[in-house]
Amino acid sequence: MNALRKSEWLLISFFAYVTVLSPFFPNRPNLRYQPTLLLIGVLAVLSLLARAEKTHGARVIGMVRDWLPILLTLVAFREMELFLPSQFDLQYEMQWVGQDRRLLEGWGLRSAIESLGNAIPFYLEFSYLLVYGLPFYCVGLLYGQGRRASVDLFLSIYLVGTLSAYALFPFFPSRPPRILFPGLDDPHITTWVRQFNLYILRHATIHVGVFPSAHVSSAFAAAWAMFSLFRKRPVFGWTLVVYAISVSLAAIYGRYHYTADVVGGFGVSLVAAALCIARRHQGRASSLAPP
Repeated sequence: MNALRKSEWLLISFFAYVTVLSPFFPNRPNLRYQPTLLLIGVLAVLSLLARAEKTHGARVIGMVRDWLPILLTLVAFREMELFLPSQFDLQYEMQWVGQDRRLLEGWGLRSAIESLGNAIPFYLEFSYLLVYGLPFYCVGLLYGQGRRASVDLFLSIYLVGTLSAYALFPFFPSRPPRILFPGLDDPHITTWVRQFNLYILRHATIHVGVFPSAHVSSAFAAAWAMFSLFRKRPVFGWTLVVYAISVSLAAIYGRYHYTADVVGGFGVSLVAAALCIARRHQGRASSLAPP
């Protein structure tokens, strides 16, 4: 077990958290023994890979361990569907949609986005689509920059920002505005990318809740990780900050999330940012310590 990486421990901790949390939600009809089985399965797979890396095929198995946490994050996301309530009481959504109306209509956000025709809506929808590949891009970037040794640290920061959002879903059962309020404040421009996003959401997403936005928290967490890993090349971090802001705007404009979800997602990502700051201070303290 000592050979497990930090990112792997984070995943195991999340699945253990869900297992412990399950008995406190007896009103979720789909929730039974599945979290326990998932925890056992994830623990077994990660432990076997860690042990196998010490015996043979270390390089190949090590590379598998670099990428596997990204796939297990998808498993964690799908697991949240088990917390789907038998019914929603709308207490959150009715408050949140009023905030969106003020932002989109009263303050003119939708008009500003559509002021140049298809250009900005297309860009925002495409940014939203690319969230699914963001961790793959970042790990690939580390490989390309000769920083494979930093993959575990990146994944740890990314997972803190992503799994923390998932962990809150059961407490805020809610439905997205595109489903609960169809036609209300919808975009006036529909591109093929939007149609593709809607197709993915219809067939591959969960329906347990939208607060906080994991799209937003994961994108900002990736940005904070890049700032931490490439201190002398902040362009990587700033590029992802711009991207994360684009995802945030797309989430509201496309009616995939409420403004409250986006703000909550950004707030969750600050936990990952705090981890980066703590790491930096720890590094400075180590460098100042007497030999």
